[in-house]
Amino acid sequence: MKKSTILYALIVTVFYSCTTTQPILKTVAYKGLYLQKPVTVLLMPPINRSTSVEAKEYFHSTLNIPLANAGYYVIPTFLSMEILKKESAYDAELFLNSPLTKFGEVFGADVALFTIIHKWDKTYGMVYVEVEYIIKSIKTNEVLYARKGQINYNTNVQVNGGGLVGALVQVAATAINTAATKYVDVARIANEYTFKDLPSGKYSPINPNEENEFAGDKEFKVTLNSQYR
Repeated sequence: MKKSTILYALIVTVFYSCTTTQPILKTVAYKGLYLQKPVTVLLMPPINRSTSVEAKEYFHSTLNIPLANAGYYVIPTFLSMEILKKESAYDAELFLNSPLTKFGEVFGADVALFTIIHKWDKTYGMVYVEVEYIIKSIKTNEVLYARKGQINYNTNVQVNGGGLVGALVQVAATAINTAATKYVDVARIANEYTFKDLPSGKYSPINPNEENEFAGDKEFKVTLNSQYR
């Protein structure tokens, strides 16, 4: 009995050690960002692989704020989009695995942010979003930052009062709220959550503890709502 207990404990320990992801310091996970110290970011048009046609435009318009808040200079999207369209570079997928030096010459950018929208679906009480974020060095083509997130945006509405009437009111309110939820709101929250572990840029206040902070999981799944800040 004692031997079997010890064997079971050993198996559990080995399994746990094999399946648990150890936290990684930001300075290790994003070593390239710390070494290259990029200042200017070019937002490439999102690559939309979802069934939502509107997702691309709305998502693109919300990317600049979290990057600017992190201390980076983001090339104004109205300017970059016009130039990219004129240069037939609106389809960012064509450049995802290609040299980016031309974009450095045209925009003076240090890095380019690619985003891939894999999913953008609405169902009762929830908006399901799956997005991949890739920051690449324009000089070396190296991937400096990459995260892929499944963000479930909760649109449930809580209604006071019980019974059948209360339940019906809650169902109706949730359905209306889900339908009315704007793409831009979901995109903003998805971006803010993903970039919360982004290393500080040149224009960010100095954070003396940053070298001891951990990077977020490279792939994550989270449920958020409109109250997320």
